[in-house]
Amino acid sequence: MFNLKNKVAVITGSSGGLGEAMAFALSEQGAKIAIFDIKENEGKKVAKNLKAKFYKVDISKEEEIKKAINNIKKDFGKIDILINNAGIFYQAPINSTTKEDWEKTMSINVTGYFLMAKYCFPLMNKGSKIINIASVAGHHAFANSAVYNTSKGAVIQLTKSMAIEYASKNINVNAICPGFFLTPMTKNLAKDKGTLSLIKNSVLLKRAGKAKEIGGLAVYLSSDECSYMTGSIITIDGGWTCHL
Repeated sequence: MFNLKNKVAVITGSSGGLGEAMAFALSEQGAKIAIFDIKENEGKKVAKNLKAKFYKVDISKEEEIKKAINNIKKDFGKIDILINNAGIFYQAPINSTTKEDWEKTMSINVTGYFLMAKYCFPLMNKGSKIINIASVAGHHAFANSAVYNTSKGAVIQLTKSMAIEYASKNINVNAICPGFFLTPMTKNLAKDKGTLSLIKNSVLLKRAGKAKEIGGLAVYLSSDECSYMTGSIITIDGGWTCHL
């Protein structure tokens, strides 16, 4: 089960954190990995470890995406799996959030996902999979994080819209909503007293998630065994939101 041999997986934001963990998990099941990331040194290191290919891409820039997908076509000839994972976390009250902050966050967290799906679609065939990484913030808003909350809520609706449109080609589209995981993006939050209190008092398993713990779910959603699931929004948060 969950054999991904000879499947080609494009994973954005996979030079570290959850993206790297998912890249490793898919690679272990036989997938060929294409790492899309703006961090060249880190991305090349991960690619070397996985015998994968690295493509330097800023997913907020349409031309960079188009160029990278053209290179994927030359290098692999197809795309079986797209994991839209790249994202940024911006925290500030609404009145302190500038238009530039808002647009930057939305351009990466939402527009980048839309553009990746749009340009990967022509290289996808029946049975291909798209996984969008949203967040529990898409369901339950974090304080002082309006643009992040909004972006992740948009990813959830984008996932459902993609599922509707791509069903005719038998492409499955689902989203994962992680809770609090220990990653480079959350390292500062992990030291915050409020965050530590939240984990202790609200997360049923009383701890943050480990990046590798998202790998199995990503493998399942990427596999042929997931052929009847589409438009689903799956939460993995240690039981944080099940009692809110």
